[in-house]
Amino acid sequence: MPSALPDGDVAPADGSLPESALRGLGRRPFGVYVHVPFCATRCGYCDFNTYTAAELASSPASPASWLDGLRRELTLAASVLGAPPRASSVFVGGGTPSLLGAPGLAAVLDAVRSTFGLAPDAEVTTESNPESTSPDFFARIREAGYTRVSLGMQSAAPHVLAVLDRTHTPGRAAAAAGEARAAGFDHVNLDLIYGAPGERAGDLAASLDAVLAAGVDHVSAYALIVEQGTALARRIARGDLPAPDDDVLAERYEQVDAALSAAGLHWYELSNWAAGPDAWCRHNLGYWHGADWWGAGPGAHSHVGGVRWWNVKHPAKYAELLSGGRSPAAAREILSTSDRRLERVMLELRLVDGLVMDALDPAARKEARVAAVDGLLDPAALEGVHGRFGRCVLTLKGRLLADAVVRRLT
Repeated sequence: MPSALPDGDVAPADGSLPESALRGLGRRPFGVYVHVPFCATRCGYCDFNTYTAAELASSPASPASWLDGLRRELTLAASVLGAPPRASSVFVGGGTPSLLGAPGLAAVLDAVRSTFGLAPDAEVTTESNPESTSPDFFARIREAGYTRVSLGMQSAAPHVLAVLDRTHTPGRAAAAAGEARAAGFDHVNLDLIYGAPGERAGDLAASLDAVLAAGVDHVSAYALIVEQGTALARRIARGDLPAPDDDVLAERYEQVDAALSAAGLHWYELSNWAAGPDAWCRHNLGYWHGADWWGAGPGAHSHVGGVRWWNVKHPAKYAELLSGGRSPAAAREILSTSDRRLERVMLELRLVDGLVMDALDPAARKEARVAAVDGLLDPAALEGVHGRFGRCVLTLKGRLLADAVVRRLT
């Protein structure tokens, strides 16, 4: 959850939604996102809505008050939605959810179960910091009902971890992935960040080797983005570190894609590779397909039927509002038809299945054919086969220039 919240319209104090937003609820996938805003330390590159114990020392906020607020928000959500659908996916992110320990994560999932219920095949993911996990931790959260674990590795190179202010030892993330698999998790993700100052191609190759040796079925790899207001941004502004180079980032992306593809992990979203469709993150696919989800926790974002809203950021204010019987929403927006069309292009174009041509107006379809000539879209997919609609599917070159392709099609 990014630390900066957008502007928007006033959100109702009771959390109510327009009738139009509730129409069709349950016919679309429904997910629950839970934001855990606590971290042991603050990474220098991170712009997420997180707080260390020292930053909350003078505040009444605590994991206990946060959990109480979470239960209240989920109860509010069930009331607002009327007959809420069972969650087809749950994603506990942060922050550092593993700081709650296995009992805390079990309590989070119990709260979701008691308010929404879980679909029989629900995907239930938690993010975890390798340093706050253990074989017992994984065994206990697997028993509690979690089906998927995502671990922050970022790099196997000590000097890269130091630049990112990551505190785990280089081998710990891969070891934690092995512990998760031994505990019965079939689906384990490792996160990588590439393009950090001082990272060499050999450093990334070593990180990819470590990821593949861990035997995970999913990898997320992100180019380093220097967010304003972070410690990393200040170091770069002072000249202590060089800024990431766009050409180098493109080379690193190609390196990631080649190594993972050769090992049988193929891209299904711009920054995500998996062993097959069973390993795709269904919760995130809900975001990319514009499905419904309720985001609970400080700073969390939600979307139901074309209405998007976001919660207040600070955990103390979050708990205060809910204890007073009010919604924690800071603001909301009702998406227009043009907003929803733009978002569909932006999000679905990121996926390996691409965007159906019928979603584009005539001018954009013409532009799509030009993009195919330019090598940005797959010409075979664009034409369609066996009576199927043509689709806009990015080539490797197109993935590197995805933002430009979106601009051409909107």
